[in-house]
Amino acid sequence: MVSNSASGRRKKEVIMATPAINIGIEENARVEIADGVSRVLADSYSLYLKTHNFHWNVTGPMFNSLHNMFEEQYTELATAVDDIAERIRALGARAPGSYSEYAKLTSIPEESSTPDAQEMIRQLVTGHEIVARTAREVFATADEAHDEPTADLLTERMQLHEKTAWMLRSMLE
Repeated sequence: MVSNSASGRRKKEVIMATPAINIGIEENARVEIADGVSRVLADSYSLYLKTHNFHWNVTGPMFNSLHNMFEEQYTELATAVDDIAERIRALGARAPGSYSEYAKLTSIPEESSTPDAQEMIRQLVTGHEIVARTAREVFATADEAHDEPTADLLTERMQLHEKTAWMLRSMLE
């Protein structure tokens, strides 16, 4: 690139190329892992939205306990989506960040009505189990590529979602 200096002389500007990603994971594996983690991100964000919606709209005799529980859950999910997106970026891919992208990638069904509290709990059990299954699917690819940071992130997410599903399911018994 050439620019004019104050004295009218032309001087060259040096443009440095971004170095290639060299973290010990082949590019095709990084792309496959990032695509899978993008699905985990979409599921997590969709579950975040559903949980926040239920927090706002829950009614009935369990209002206070569910309102507070849902707030804890969506707050945790808000932090998680940031960690998940940052892992995608560390792998060299663009993290999806729009509703339309999430809609294409997620397996979490959207809820546009206001179900009763029991149905909210059932839907959240299903949602947490979906995220755990998606993370488990991606784990195999990360493990095969020796991508320990992604495997660690996915393990943490599976543990949390399985525990949350269990706790919610216990409220239905």
